Amino acid sequence: MIRLRKNDTELYGGNMKKNTAVLLAFMLICQLVLPVLSAPAEADVGTVVLEQKNYPVYFGTIDDALPDDYPLYFAPGASDLPYVDLYEFVELLTHVNRDYGRDNGYSLTASAEGHTLVYERESKYTARFDCEKNTIFFTDFDAFIHSSNDTTLIDLLSESGFDEQGQAELYQRDLLASFDRYGDEILLDLNHYGIRLVEQNGRFFAPLQTLNDFLISPLQNVSFLFNGKALILGNGQALYRDGELTPLGEYYYSVPSVNRSDALAEYSYNELCLALDSLYGLKGAHDIESFSKLFWEIGFDEPLRSNDPQEADLALYQFITYYLDDLHSAFNLMSCYCDHLDIPDELGAADRNLTEKARSYDYIRSAARPDGIPGYEEVGNTAYITFDSFDSNYYARDYYTALEAGTLLDDTVGLIIYANAMIRREDSPVENVVLDLTNNTGGALDAAVAVLGWFLGDAPCSVKDTFTGALSNSVYRVDLDLDREFDEWDTVFDKNLYCLISPVSFSCGNLVPAALKASQWVTLIGRTSGGGSCAVQPLSTAYGTLFQISGPYRMSFLKNGSFYDIDQGVEPDYYIDNIYNLYDREALTDFINGLF
Repeated sequence: MIRLRKNDTELYGGNMKKNTAVLLAFMLICQLVLPVLSAPAEADVGTVVLEQKNYPVYFGTIDDALPDDYPLYFAPGASDLPYVDLYEFVELLTHVNRDYGRDNGYSLTASAEGHTLVYERESKYTARFDCEKNTIFFTDFDAFIHSSNDTTLIDLLSESGFDEQGQAELYQRDLLASFDRYGDEILLDLNHYGIRLVEQNGRFFAPLQTLNDFLISPLQNVSFLFNGKALILGNGQALYRDGELTPLGEYYYSVPSVNRSDALAEYSYNELCLALDSLYGLKGAHDIESFSKLFWEIGFDEPLRSNDPQEADLALYQFITYYLDDLHSAFNLMSCYCDHLDIPDELGAADRNLTEKARSYDYIRSAARPDGIPGYEEVGNTAYITFDSFDSNYYARDYYTALEAGTLLDDTVGLIIYANAMIRREDSPVENVVLDLTNNTGGALDAAVAVLGWFLGDAPCSVKDTFTGALSNSVYRVDLDLDREFDEWDTVFDKNLYCLISPVSFSCGNLVPAALKASQWVTLIGRTSGGGSCAVQPLSTAYGTLFQISGPYRMSFLKNGSFYDIDQGVEPDYYIDNIYNLYDREALTDFINGLF
């Protein structure tokens, strides 16, 4: 490997003319050689013969398995690198989307056209696997992968808005106010990444991890993991929860630690480059031309290609922690092939900065309110709602069940439902409603949508896909009085509305104030929020490491028909110099009442 260093005496010492000639020659060599060195290996166009082996398949838990073993296919000497038959994979994809993803309208068919296998959704959008050209082509990637429940091209709300009986439930999509601008056609040239599609005896095969990265993870936030004993559909939460491995996690990590085959080590590196080149939403902001080039420049290409999974995982951890360092990207779980699963407890510069600020704000808040701040409190004519993360129950109907039982769920949406009832009660003194996000580092988008709907009536969610260039603006309403009607009783839009922000306000804690300020109906008080514009995208490696990145869906706010990035944070309308004053509710109430 060539490394250019400034103290190389052959280049920088001795005779100037001689060195100039050497330098020019060296630059010419670099122009020819460095692009090759920094690029993933070109795909081998030789014939690959795959052999079938059958394995159990588990979906999220050890108790949810396919009734029969599933066929995987392997090249000689690469028993740790599974391929799937693209015809057979239709049934597995359908199960993932219909049963795991609750998309009852999902349908997928496969047909052959010469050397090409064509996947077609019920929407008629296609993905074409061309084994002759070794490419995957999407007429529209967003339209092909999205749920049939979605009403916009990039509908990031997880709830469908209906229960099993078809009743309206918690969220309603406003079709008239929502719109899309479709993105570019996507051609994945696998030749550039050394990845091979295989056509064998009239059958079509693709590496499982490539299908994970483009057909499963972007929508369902899970991946198929192969540990040599079984195929496991899951993510970090499915394998590790509340500080310990789940039963499924115990099973996943029950295999001995072994080195990766040469084929798996090389493919995993190339697939990682392909996935990050395509799906990392801050690639442009970080000035990354390609990840293979970046890995070469920082000396991470060799360890990421190592046969030792421990060495490769450590390199990936360090890269995410110190080089991406964007607060959304994170290393989650080691590969099942590692000899130990301890993840280094280190933070990148941005992460340390946010952690220190969060501690400072928490300390000041505790000093100002030693007895703690309740989620909901009234001070005179002002209601304060405080929470430090956006949490949402997975199934919306749980809120209706909780209401019938006379209880409230302990999450953000449950708190908002309670606050709405208190503010809307008869003879309520509340004229001002203040949302305190000063120590909120983000969370579930569904909860953020509920808060926006409560404040604004119409909750906007504007997204740009950095992979395809598509733009989507979704508008939602929220049934916060749980009467299955979407009306003025579900909002506090008629009150004087305020939001407290700080540099700790990150991700959804940044998205919500950005949308509130763009509405021109809400006054922001505090300090500039912490930014964070991309939705988190969980991914995995081909050898079973779990991590996440700032994905391609970049949250924005819409103004005059244009989409504006919110990664730099949002400025307050009123800057508070003394942070302590944000938690002196009586003084803050007097300040707010003096604004109008």
